[in-house]
Amino acid sequence: MGDAPEPLRLVQELVNTLDVDTGEDGLEAFLEELWGEFSGERAGEGFDAARVRVFRELLREAGMAHAGLDIPQGSLDSFTRQLTSASLVLAPRLDGAMELVPAPGLPATELLFAQVAAGIAAAGKDWLRLKACAAEDCRWLYYDRSPAGRGRWCSMAVCGSRAKMRTYRARGNVSAVS
Repeated sequence: MGDAPEPLRLVQELVNTLDVDTGEDGLEAFLEELWGEFSGERAGEGFDAARVRVFRELLREAGMAHAGLDIPQGSLDSFTRQLTSASLVLAPRLDGAMELVPAPGLPATELLFAQVAAGIAAAGKDWLRLKACAAEDCRWLYYDRSPAGRGRWCSMAVCGSRAKMRTYRARGNVSAVS
């Protein structure tokens, strides 16, 4: 399925810092790299990693909702509160159009949340195509490029094949290989 278009790429990269299957969490390295982009120096301080982790999972749950999967009660309210706290301003572009951008002078965590909110706003309906993989052991965020927008897995070759094989085996057609 693939990479999200530019306004949503930050969302996809942030969510995919956690490998749900292995538990490997690359958030710290991601934030360190992002801090370098934000401030011109490479240091992880400045972000509240615990808040970013909560936000990351709310974004994943939004992707699950886009995929038609059940999300925990209260997730929408929590997500709305996080996005409402993102300080955005209208800024003119060189072509005369206006765009939402993070307000100046935000602390690192709020700047990240504001950049995500601005990306979601800029993406319009494309935001709904950013989905979480239907495989419970994956939940990778992918951009659904299928014509009808009905993709279910981040990769048909991996997660899709595994799901279809499990369904096939559950019907009793093939014995499971250990």
